[in-house]
Amino acid sequence: MKILADQNMPLVEEYFSDIGNVVRFDGRNLSPEAVRDADVLLVRSVTPVNAELLKQAVKLKFVGTATIGIDHVDTELLSQRQIAFSSAPGCNAIAVAEYVISTLFAFSQELNEPLSGKKIGIIGLGNIGECLRHKLAALDVELLLCDPVRHEQGSLDEHIDIDTLLTEADIITCHVPLVKTGAHATKHLLSEKRLAKLKPGTIVVNASRGDVIDNQALLHLMQRGLGLELALDVWENEPNIALDLLPFVRFASVHIAGHTLEGKARGTEMLYQALSRLVGFQPDKTLTQFLPNPALDKCTISNEFEMTDLGRLVHLIYDVRRDDGLLRRNITTKGFDYLRKNYPVRREFSTLAVECNTLQASTLAQLGFTTRPI
Repeated sequence: MKILADQNMPLVEEYFSDIGNVVRFDGRNLSPEAVRDADVLLVRSVTPVNAELLKQAVKLKFVGTATIGIDHVDTELLSQRQIAFSSAPGCNAIAVAEYVISTLFAFSQELNEPLSGKKIGIIGLGNIGECLRHKLAALDVELLLCDPVRHEQGSLDEHIDIDTLLTEADIITCHVPLVKTGAHATKHLLSEKRLAKLKPGTIVVNASRGDVIDNQALLHLMQRGLGLELALDVWENEPNIALDLLPFVRFASVHIAGHTLEGKARGTEMLYQALSRLVGFQPDKTLTQFLPNPALDKCTISNEFEMTDLGRLVHLIYDVRRDDGLLRRNITTKGFDYLRKNYPVRREFSTLAVECNTLQASTLAQLGFTTRPI
């Protein structure tokens, strides 16, 4: 069995070598000829899986994307051709939520404004939005929630409409899939009209899809003095992002919010389990077999530690400013895809065991840290 896998997908050989022969490919440059004799295709979000790509794929039995979003995959075509499909919902929810938390604490430090008492609007309450909601509930903030789909389904009573959220929130963070048509389309959800209504100083974080915010409208408004604070991990027209928008973005990165080692590896593991079920293979490999020990695995905090010190603890594991610096220093010489491919190893909060007292442990555990009594 020939298994084609994106070169940026971790641990594929470790998981799949007992099932078939793994061949790697460049996700942005996969040709129909390369897929011709493949039995399995494992992609990430940069590879459009469509009729053009699969026109010669006569042997293909399974397509898997190690991502939560599936807007790059023509699932109707796969169904018509009876090609099994699987994605990895929730695989990077923890990673993206921790990206947002790191970003918010970085804003707090740089603007010299505590997060306490802020109104944080979460747009999109899927796996990521719910994970972020749970973590932020550990902090002294007010949460405003917007997800009309879940509200219509009866699973989100606290829903408020997006225009109310945009008017009231001090901080807005987007976690919706890219939906281009229909009653709940999210392409340019933050349009020029909506962006113009935001109060000065509003923090806007986008870690969903670049097209959710109209980047050109955002650029024009910022050039005209719209005083927003921006953190953009995703951009329209990736990898050819709007470099003239960069000077107006405080924290910029190359679509890596979900790129913890654990988050990417969970996606691989979920596809391994799905393919194993399809071919009748007994899956016997787990993530804990392959993950290396973290460079920083424990620390102790004293009774003098206060919640205002949380940002420093978060940034021991991950500080978004590292990724902002990498982008600004290298984007014009090395490019967007190079930075994604060579993204430094990043671990999740849970890899740090914090020795602390019982009162501190409750908050830290809800944020995702492992806690131990002093």
